[in-house]
Amino acid sequence: MALNINGTTGISGVDGSVSAPAVTGTDSNTGITFPSADTIKFATGGVERMSITNSGITGITAGITEADQWRITSNLAGSGAGAYITANWERNDNAGFEKIGTGMSESSGVFSFPETGKYMIMAKCDIYSSRNGYNYYQRLEIHTTQNNSSYTSQATGYGSHAVQYTRSEMSASFIFDVTDVSTHKVKFHQYTYHGDSLILGDSTNNVNNFTFLKIGTT
Repeated sequence: MALNINGTTGISGVDGSVSAPAVTGTDSNTGITFPSADTIKFATGGVERMSITNSGITGITAGITEADQWRITSNLAGSGAGAYITANWERNDNAGFEKIGTGMSESSGVFSFPETGKYMIMAKCDIYSSRNGYNYYQRLEIHTTQNNSSYTSQATGYGSHAVQYTRSEMSASFIFDVTDVSTHKVKFHQYTYHGDSLILGDSTNNVNNFTFLKIGTT
């Protein structure tokens, strides 16, 4: 097929293929091809490296496509036993905050992911104790499931109180490979030694925060 130059429609020619691109330099298997409607592909060495269609771009990393942050809005008192954090959750709604992408969804403390990928999960809580003369500790854990049923502790953070009216902090993080959004979930488990020990909550300030970043594809 000859190269066509048209003052109205521009320049056109063969569509080419990944192994024999339509537009090349001196390397015959490296260049640009137009294999179907609304599609441009780029190849090197006869191998497709990037594709642009009317649905978007594949073959390159588009940066962070999902980022979200949640918090607990009220204090959690200790009971001497561990428990999942199931209530008083909200997405950060401070002025200036904006999630990237769809964001996480939450139901009774169970967080679901918007799409597959590798996620960095980061949890941080400020803690407080009003009791004097005791050395109490508190614990924060990230629990994940890969079958939407059995949960496993993946990361643990501790904080302690040695004297009355002390504040401390506990944090944990975990990279979770989410290969199926229907089966891969996460929730957070806490242990506070005594009722005078609190995980601090706030609806206007991140005294605790739970951050989710998609850092790669699965």
